[in-house]
Amino acid sequence: MRRKRQRKGNHINESWLLPYSDLLTLLVALFIVLFAMSEIDAQKYESLIQVFDSEFNGGSGILEGSNGTQDQVPVEADHSNEDDNEHDQELDKMNELQKLKGLQQQINEYIEQNDLSEVLGTKLSNEGLFVTISNDVSFDTGSAEVKKEGRKLAREISNFLYTDPPNQIVVSGHTDNRPIENSDFSSNWDLSAMRAINFMQLLLEHENLEPEQFSAKGFGEHHPIVPNTNEQNMEINRRVEVQIMPNHVIETGESSSDEE
Repeated sequence: MRRKRQRKGNHINESWLLPYSDLLTLLVALFIVLFAMSEIDAQKYESLIQVFDSEFNGGSGILEGSNGTQDQVPVEADHSNEDDNEHDQELDKMNELQKLKGLQQQINEYIEQNDLSEVLGTKLSNEGLFVTISNDVSFDTGSAEVKKEGRKLAREISNFLYTDPPNQIVVSGHTDNRPIENSDFSSNWDLSAMRAINFMQLLLEHENLEPEQFSAKGFGEHHPIVPNTNEQNMEINRRVEVQIMPNHVIETGESSSDEE
């Protein structure tokens, strides 16, 4: 009896598809990762190399050079944000300086128009814009009460202090070096501080000015503009200063209001 031959089916070996599909998957993942990276990051790049080396060739270096070491890919540092910040800072400095210069010009025009150069003055330095008011027109000797003329000056000066954005204002009192001789004040420090406070309160009567912007200081005789060697110099040193502080660092070439 003749045996029937079993017919052998045509079977194709498809085992090669598995590593091929893994390779395609890894390539797709690579392209997705590269697409998602908005900036070249050296550390991420190195990590990516290590992952794909491990997956492809067991870490033997499929992305490595012929000498067995990974090629160093030069990555140019992105300084665009730093450059933008520096540019913004320089722009802020320039705008703030121009703002204070414009304010100084307005005050100087007021001084000139009202013939007040003997009792008012301005100076712009790195610390801000200073408006100097002579004590002799604002206070009686040994007194911290602001006189009528001083009250008028305070009201006029307050009109220049409203700025947008607002600046911090420091009102400081200064005396000459003659000791105080009355029962109201124990030292020139006390007298200068109270004069600064009283003058500041007059400035704050302006409806657009906020107390949070203001502070007062008393320096007594310890910050003279000129040596207290004669009556004229002493008159110069007896003063109240209104300092309009800059909101950004400015450079004017002058470092202090007390310098000549």
